[in-house]
Amino acid sequence: MGRGSRNRILTIASLTLLFAFLFHAEQNFNQYSIRILENIAIFITLAVSYNLINGVMGQFSLAPNAFLAIGAYTSAILTLSPDEKLRSFIIEPMLWPLSVISLPFAVSLLFAGIVTALIAIFMAVPVFRVRGDYLAIVTLGLGEVIQVLANNSLSLTNGSLGLKGLSPYTNLWWAWGVCVFTIFCTVRLVNSSYGRAMKAVREDEIAAEAMGINALRIKTFAFAFSAFFQGVAGGLLAHLITTISPSLFTFMFTFNLLIIIVIGGLGSTTGSVLAAVLITWGGEALRVFEEPSSLFGFQYGGIPGMRMVIFSFILILVMIFARSGIMGKSEFTWNGFLGWFVRKFGTMRA
Repeated sequence: MGRGSRNRILTIASLTLLFAFLFHAEQNFNQYSIRILENIAIFITLAVSYNLINGVMGQFSLAPNAFLAIGAYTSAILTLSPDEKLRSFIIEPMLWPLSVISLPFAVSLLFAGIVTALIAIFMAVPVFRVRGDYLAIVTLGLGEVIQVLANNSLSLTNGSLGLKGLSPYTNLWWAWGVCVFTIFCTVRLVNSSYGRAMKAVREDEIAAEAMGINALRIKTFAFAFSAFFQGVAGGLLAHLITTISPSLFTFMFTFNLLIIIVIGGLGSTTGSVLAAVLITWGGEALRVFEEPSSLFGFQYGGIPGMRMVIFSFILILVMIFARSGIMGKSEFTWNGFLGWFVRKFGTMRA
């Protein structure tokens, strides 16, 4: 059996185990645990797509909260029925023809990604005229502009009242299906000639252009690709929490994603996946330190905010002992895993 065929079989087997676990979770886990699994999938989608522009491409963007908001509002507006829009928009009626449009959830997610990607392409020209810290400031401003527009566009977003009563379409299968598809597309892109061009621009943009790479086109493509999946994730999030408002999409969303991709390792898709799982699940697991409990016969009353103190301490340890993140710029491969497995357990048998 060739190495490529073996890797494909292992990948299919791992996906089968994942979806078998999801089926088991859907049948046996409580709603709280299922919600955590759904959140993990959405954050993996966001982290992997965000890592493409910040890690692989090397462009310091702070725009995910803007793209998340655009995708969430697009999907929510398209799935609400005309009657629901009539009841929700009490200050100003919704713009026509959006007021009479109602689309299936899958189509709304596709439109959420497309609209977000088109806005990213439109913004790429002014955004990528600057670099470094200035690029971060411009993209940070984009997030603030989107939030202000969402607050003031009463006939489109319902302003600060937000959109409520969205159908809870997002479930384990939608969340993890989009997550797996995002990872697949991102890995294929990074390993393609476009991915090599992105890494060349990241290392030395002037040298890359001297070799014939159109840096602006590559950066625009990466920006739009990343925005597409962040918009889709926004649609998933909107139909998971079933209510959205401009105050939900603050810079803190971007900040949390930035922590995830830095902890995982800038440029590593595997690291983004691992960090998203650890931070999303760990944030919930650490709630035990804020709740009353008994330890060795002593009653512990719980300290509000203690989980964030512990979380911050863990981040400091990671920065000290893994300065390049959990994975650095390395990626998981079946060949590497099998080589490690043979060295580890072959030595133990010997």
